Amino acid sequence: MGSELQHAVPPWLWGVAVFVFGACWGSFLNVCIWRMPRDQSVVSPGSHCGSCNTPIPWYHNIPLVSFFALGGQCHKCGAKFSFRYWLVEFLNAALWLLVWREFQYDRGWLVVIAYCILISMLLVGTFIDFEFYIIPDRITLGSVVIGFLFSIGVPALHQVSTHWQSTVQSFLGIIAGGLSLLMIVELGKLAFGRLKMSLPPGTQITIADNKLTIPDDEIHWEEMFFRSSDRIRFHAATLKFKDKTFDNVDVSISETEIAIGKEKFLLSETGKIEATTDLLIIPREAMGLGDVKLMAGIGAFVGWKPIFFILMTSALLGSIVGVGLVILRMRELQGKIPYGPYIALATVIWLFAGPDILNWYWGLTEPRVAY
Repeated sequence: MGSELQHAVPPWLWGVAVFVFGACWGSFLNVCIWRMPRDQSVVSPGSHCGSCNTPIPWYHNIPLVSFFALGGQCHKCGAKFSFRYWLVEFLNAALWLLVWREFQYDRGWLVVIAYCILISMLLVGTFIDFEFYIIPDRITLGSVVIGFLFSIGVPALHQVSTHWQSTVQSFLGIIAGGLSLLMIVELGKLAFGRLKMSLPPGTQITIADNKLTIPDDEIHWEEMFFRSSDRIRFHAATLKFKDKTFDNVDVSISETEIAIGKEKFLLSETGKIEATTDLLIIPREAMGLGDVKLMAGIGAFVGWKPIFFILMTSALLGSIVGVGLVILRMRELQGKIPYGPYIALATVIWLFAGPDILNWYWGLTEPRVAY
């Protein structure tokens, strides 16, 4: 952006403009958060009430204002809107403003735009992961592509002087971010890839419609099968489906078939399966591949050097929150916790304070000389 225009407009006015535009963009992020995990278009139809489908006119869709002006509800049917809508608008606006203040004068508008895009994508991924335990490829792989393209054109993004150096930094960041977390995923699979569920003797379980039903719970296929090698295993005292009955058999279930002893059947042909057992072994992942791709996308923007800091900080944040939730009995010890939000938060911490934190830490660890 031209220096003449930049100096002609008061800094506070630039700040207001960035905040307002960030809030408006946050409104669009809410559309992405709602529609992406449901495989809906983020372009059409326009904003509408999820309860009565009434289109929301522009004057009822003013970021940060309309939520409170309408009392957080639909003007037509009175259905309540989640406070998340306002929160996302505010967070995006506030973080964009912080990015502008932190990077505009030292590194320029293109770096500000790049980091604003990264932060918006992290917000979308965070709120989707909180609700669905997934991060869409449009966010993760999209961040890889956008971060790499910005790096090719904007050397200041990686604080280097040539386009070639910036491109190499981004490429190495993609590799370091993706591979480091992929290694953690594989190690986690080896260490924590099976969940043993002890049940009272003679407990009846049911397999039907791509879900496993046990007393007081249902576990859907997508929560258990992440790889072609994943299996549900148990020893059945009894098992039956259609006109077939089995006693005292070992059972192994993949995503598409069931092995009972030495016999195999397609699940699409068995119908409802009923069995009794006292122990289930269920496959699980330490974290999903969405987290791996997210780290690769972050690496595209920040390069390889901050990756270790982001990994360690996200692990620390996730551990603190996870243990806290267990202590407060808001989560079971072996319950799921989305990891993407902590990667996102660690990335934001790096952008605004990472180098200062590292300098402080190294200052603590430097040997002190006694006089």
